[in-house]
Amino acid sequence: MSQQSITLGGGCFWCVEAVYELVDGVTAVESGYCNGHVRNPSYEAVCSGQTGHAEVVRVSFDDGRITLREVLEIFFTVHDPTTLNRQGNDIGTQYRSGIYWHDASQEAVAREVMAEAQAAHGGRVVTELLPLANYTKAEAYHQHYFANHPNQGYCAFVVAPKVEKFRKTFKARVKA
Repeated sequence: MSQQSITLGGGCFWCVEAVYELVDGVTAVESGYCNGHVRNPSYEAVCSGQTGHAEVVRVSFDDGRITLREVLEIFFTVHDPTTLNRQGNDIGTQYRSGIYWHDASQEAVAREVMAEAQAAHGGRVVTELLPLANYTKAEAYHQHYFANHPNQGYCAFVVAPKVEKFRKTFKARVKA
């Protein structure tokens, strides 16, 4: 088993986390914040838009079971990479679309997959591609949020449809 991690921002981290927790080959998912200018920000500080951080998930996976390319193909399917600083009604720089690579080989794969996404979306993809910087794990109550609160309003109306889209589009990738 060869373990890799990549950090992804696709709007609210609860949505992205909920999807990747179901992906076969993913070994861990952690919600957090990255690429801002404040050390160890709180959720409230990130939500203010003043820290420069994105809400992200760190996705750890066994690259013998799922490739980085497949992880990124799921990413581009379960969020809208064409809206700048927003996903649905979640608006602000913390909700931007981003791939935060951990090494140069990840950057190369991400560039390839992004080029394909650009072609598929008519050149409208606004996903940023940057090296991971200033990562902070989110507070404990954000971890596994959808799994712990599936009936909470936001989860039922925003997260659940993204999870269902993943289940339908990537049936072969859903954990048994």
